[in-house]
Amino acid sequence: QVQLQESGPGLLKPSQTLSLTCTVSGGSITTNYYYWSWTRQPPGKGLEWIGYIGYSGSTYYNPSLKSHTSISRDTSKNQFTLELSSVTPEDTAVYYCARDSSGYGFLDYWGQGTQVTVSS
Repeated sequence: QVQLQESGPGLLKPSQTLSLTCTVSGGSITTNYYYWSWTRQPPGKGLEWIGYIGYSGSTYYNPSLKSHTSISRDTSKNQFTLELSSVTPEDTAVYYCARDSSGYGFLDYWGQGTQVTVSS
């Protein structure tokens, strides 16, 4: 059973960089054909896909967020990390990491989510 757990700060000030880490257990992030993604849900809104890092280390981002988003990984710790620079209050959301079993948005395992609030 694959399990994912997000960790990181819950409160940031505008212009800071958000860094969230997802720790994966029960499966390797280098296993062929799986993609490890980040998604968020702002208050009162729907889910917004942020991007993923694939089994080979390739990355793909939502074009609307690409300019200030970076996803990286540490294979020795079986973790992948989201960095979102220059955050604004509009980046306030619950952030989820998840496994994408297709690379096309079929998210079959999810973390529980972590609240991130951007406020001065």
